[in-house]
Amino acid sequence: MIPAIFGLAGPVLTADERAFFADVRPAGYILFRRNVVDRAQLRALTDSLRDLEGRADVAILVDQEGGPVARLGPPEWPAFPAGPAFAALYEVAPMSAIEAARANAQALGLMLAKVGITVNCLPILDVARADTTRAIATRAYGAEPMRVAAMGRAVLEGLAAGGVVGVVKHMPGHGRALVDSHHLLPTVTADDTALEDDLAPFRALAAAPMGMTSHIVFEAWDRDRPATLSPTVIEDIIRRRIGFDGLLMTDDIDMKALSGTPGDKAAAAIEAGCDLVLDCWARMPEMVEIAARLPAISLRARKRLDAAMASVGSPSGDLAALIAKRDALLAHA
Repeated sequence: MIPAIFGLAGPVLTADERAFFADVRPAGYILFRRNVVDRAQLRALTDSLRDLEGRADVAILVDQEGGPVARLGPPEWPAFPAGPAFAALYEVAPMSAIEAARANAQALGLMLAKVGITVNCLPILDVARADTTRAIATRAYGAEPMRVAAMGRAVLEGLAAGGVVGVVKHMPGHGRALVDSHHLLPTVTADDTALEDDLAPFRALAAAPMGMTSHIVFEAWDRDRPATLSPTVIEDIIRRRIGFDGLLMTDDIDMKALSGTPGDKAAAAIEAGCDLVLDCWARMPEMVEIAARLPAISLRARKRLDAAMASVGSPSGDLAALIAKRDALLAHA
């Protein structure tokens, strides 16, 4: 097994993908709208990945946050609200907001588990600010660290009850970024003391099963390298100061915040201390290059992966009832 999560080109595995994945054995897969047609097709696709791997606990990821970030959507699946809807309710009824977030996440988990998806890249624990890039502000749970942590905890609990593993992101915090790391490399100039606010939600949820890094330079910690590629940020800040010992994956290494070839970026991320590299776009030449540059998954990373996948049980709850409960609570915002 190699320490990579790869995307797929379309709604079915191609012959080339099947042969390549069988050879290199990636640690997991991530799905996008290009991979999704309807329930039957999506279940068949995820079943084909399990058949290929010969095991039921394959990490099959999706970004199903709600709002602008949703790979499964109407008319086949219901629409879900994004973080700001729960943040608005928190302003008037904090406990209701937490319960709404939990019900929403459990409904998400049930919906995803039904089609064989096992990991949802949620919750976002980035602390929003007035000048936070819109790429994060439209998805975040709020501007106060402990509120963010409280709703993030509810989301992790809800996803687990729905049968899906959650991923806290974007470590060690994306809220101070003024530009979108999909397109540019953000640099954060805040000092170490100020950055305590950004770390707080992640520290509160340090026991989360999975986490995702941010492609951001934090000058207080490493002036030369973004968090994803920085041994200082990964070891000193994420592992020690936050106390996170779960599975740590990169954000998509194809994002323009990072420079270099796909193989260069992937190798540097693993060398810096990330457990897994996330490469989303299913470009076969790039995946081949990444696979050639990566070592076998480390024993510690494999243990973290196995522990994360074993951290949730069978799905429970009623999808319609959970959505109705969420909507009734959000109506009070």
